[in-house]
Amino acid sequence: MKSFRTELWFEVPARRGFINITSQVEQCLKASGIAEGLVLVNAMHITASVFINDDERGLHHDYEVWLKSSRPTSRCPSTGTMSGKTMPTRT
Repeated sequence: MKSFRTELWFEVPARRGFINITSQVEQCLKASGIAEGLVLVNAMHITASVFINDDERGLHHDYEVWLKSSRPTSRCPSTGTMSGKTMPTRT
């Protein structure tokens, strides 16, 4: 069995962003020389990523709305707690 491993690094200029990495994954596949099999794309910091398997603007918009509404956006100056619908997971 053949295997190939490489790392891709991305920087998003804002707090959130959507990056289509299809062409970079295709380049890695070509560099591997592997003709058939399975490609695993894994985010090393899973809390910092969401996989969307469709590059469709409406879907991106829906995710952006959901992300904005489901996470706290500011800290209370007196208590230091987060305000918003949910508190961040403390792990």
